[in-house]
Amino acid sequence: MKSTKYDNIVEFQVTGDYALFSDPIMRVGGEKCTYQVPTYEALKGILHSVYWKPTILWVIDAVRVMKPIQMETKGIRPIRYGGGEKKNDLSYYTYLKDCCYQVRAHFEWNENRPELAADRNENKHHEIAKKMIRKGGRRDIFLGARECQGYVEPCAFKEGPGFYDGYGTLDFGLMFHGFDYPDETGRDMLGVRFWRPRMVDGVIEFIPPEQCDPLLRRDIRPMAKKRFAEKENFTGLSEPALEGLNEEGNTDGLDAGAVQNV
Repeated sequence: MKSTKYDNIVEFQVTGDYALFSDPIMRVGGEKCTYQVPTYEALKGILHSVYWKPTILWVIDAVRVMKPIQMETKGIRPIRYGGGEKKNDLSYYTYLKDCCYQVRAHFEWNENRPELAADRNENKHHEIAKKMIRKGGRRDIFLGARECQGYVEPCAFKEGPGFYDGYGTLDFGLMFHGFDYPDETGRDMLGVRFWRPRMVDGVIEFIPPEQCDPLLRRDIRPMAKKRFAEKENFTGLSEPALEGLNEEGNTDGLDAGAVQNV
């Protein structure tokens, strides 16, 4: 079932043996406990590993939970960086296991980057993003934490049977939604936002960041956005690897290693 609301929509499936979508409240004392479902920020991070440029902002529309929600607790010995004779701690991390999710997303122009307006070629970015999904992503994919390796592949959202089909409604209470970065908000401040997700028959429809309740947002610390400049740390339309991209969106000459991420 394909959405017609956006022309630059992408749909993919991500799988992994384990996932750790950390609840920040549960990090006290070094312990980590996963949420039951992926966060908006974690799914956006997966798309950033697939394909990203500062010209675009990825917006996660929905996620579908394909397999039953199962958790497993492991004893972990994280490295202590504070010095002392004891070099390692013993912590217990609670992971999701045997994970599979279908994701639907689209991108919008980053209006806080007027200097990159020349790179706003929707067809180019859309075609490359779809090809990077077929290639399995440009960078390593992980589900919430670096030790949780993930794999992406194209799919049709809501295609195939899912464990929670016809299950009804599940509420997950207050959850982390994502960070407000200066690049995306235009404010020289790093913020955080929360929301209350609801899953209906296995599908969670995300609200966009700007619709999150102001009472569930907090400023964390001042932060300036990164500067990008043509021929310094941004190549945009002048990338040699993109010269074969024609008006019809032909990406046959591109591969995951050729497209430079900035």
